[in-house]
Amino acid sequence: MPRPTVIVLAAGAGTRMKSATPKVLHDVCGRSLVGHVLHAASAVDPDRLVVVVRHERDLVAAHISAIAPHAIIADQDEVPGTGRAVWCGLQALPEDLEGPVLVTAADTPLLDGDTLVALMAAHTGNDITVLTTHVPDPTGYGRIVRDENGIISSIVEHRDATPEQLEIDEINSSMYVFDAAILRSMLGGLGTDNAQGEMYLTDVISGGYGQGLRIGSYIGDPLCVEGVNDRVQLANLRAIMNRRLLEDAMRAGTTVEDPSSTWVEVGVTFEPDSLVRPGSYLTGTTSIASGAAIGPHVYLDSVEVGPGVDVSFARHAHTSLSVDATQKDGQS
Repeated sequence: MPRPTVIVLAAGAGTRMKSATPKVLHDVCGRSLVGHVLHAASAVDPDRLVVVVRHERDLVAAHISAIAPHAIIADQDEVPGTGRAVWCGLQALPEDLEGPVLVTAADTPLLDGDTLVALMAAHTGNDITVLTTHVPDPTGYGRIVRDENGIISSIVEHRDATPEQLEIDEINSSMYVFDAAILRSMLGGLGTDNAQGEMYLTDVISGGYGQGLRIGSYIGDPLCVEGVNDRVQLANLRAIMNRRLLEDAMRAGTTVEDPSSTWVEVGVTFEPDSLVRPGSYLTGTTSIASGAAIGPHVYLDSVEVGPGVDVSFARHAHTSLSVDATQKDGQS
């Protein structure tokens, strides 16, 4: 399969965050929401990467340029909807673009590269492939409607679903792979004749089914595709990611006495036989060497903690601590 084009949709306002900061720039364990998605997308080695922006355009575009200088910034116009956002993304690409186009939202911090690689593999032989998942409570999500042969025939928004469709627990993740030519052709035929006055990307699915296109699916982990819409979801997903980072450290040989009171970011590293006591908050590129013990109650931001160092009740930033340091505790 040729290398895909990846289009990341980062134009939304995220009004439920009730924040002056654009939603996709909110932080989860040391990386922005859109940063996590771009990190996951790198696993499929995209030939081209497009990020569609609109709300707080300059802030988001500057962030994208800083973390992914190779990305193409595309501006969504006045027409609302995910279909229009993807259409705007395509306008930034060559008209004769071929091959698979992977479309994903920018607010799913637990999305991982393995899931996108599996989605791409599932797309082999398809014209359209939809990443779906099953959840215990599908309230608010678009439902995946399949025909008698198990083929996806449409995606129905919650507000438009019949009572029978509301019982479906398979939901849309807002992640897809399309054949480029088919996507361009079908987006050109989308309208805004609906209650929201938006161009729905999901209309491409029902339209493609009606034309007899090959529509496949890949069922992913629900946490991988869970988006952030408000501060509660942001906190929940941050806690899950923090727990995963600590579990990785513990399995690699670090003792974490109290994971519930320990917070780390994605750039923090540990060597085996290091010890983390309760109340430790480790950010940036902090590294903990073998034999070092930190905590209780330390805040370290991009600090190199050397072998055998024991530091507690301290706050340090952008420094190195060694066994011979005269001021390990306190501040620097």
